[in-house]
Order: sequence, then structure tokens, then C-alpha cells
Amino acid sequence: MSWSSDSESQTSKLVRKSRDAPFVPIGMAGFAGVVAYGLYRLKSRGSMKMSVHLIHMRVAAQGFVVGAVTLGVIYSMYKEYLAPRDPSQSSK
Repeated sequence: MSWSSDSESQTSKLVRKSRDAPFVPIGMAGFAGVVAYGLYRLKSRGSMKMSVHLIHMRVAAQGFVVGAVTLGVIYSMYKEYLAPRDPSQSSK
């Protein structure tokens, strides 16, 4: 089993999915950003319990991902149903 072939196939899969749904990598980056910010703020959480801080961090990260996916769905619906089409490329 070769690690390089696995990472290449994962990379190509990510690139392909990024082309199909451009908001997926935005959601992933936002998730990573929220988690990084939450870890940064971990020191200054004050008297807040650790479990409450982690729950807030998780909800914020999930909210960012859900928002990005929602925008992606709206964008794809716009492209499919509302965007003006070029008559020369009409296949339907």
C-alpha cells in the first residue's frame, strides 16, 4: 500500500469536488477558522466551563458549514433554473 497514491487520489477527489461545488472548500476553511479561533480563545474563556466552551465552538463551526452549504445550494439552483442560458449551448 502506497501513501503517495492515496494522497494523490484524495487530492484529486478534493479538486474535483471543489469544481462541482465551490462552497465546500469555503465551508471547510470556515470550519477550520472557527476551530482555530476557538482554540485561541480557550485561554481567555474566564469562568466558562470547558464543556460549554466546546459546545459553543462546535455550534459556531457547524453553523458556518451549514451556511456555506446553503449558499452553495442556492447558487447551484440559480445556475440551473434562473441564470440566462446561451442558446447555442442549449441541450434540452
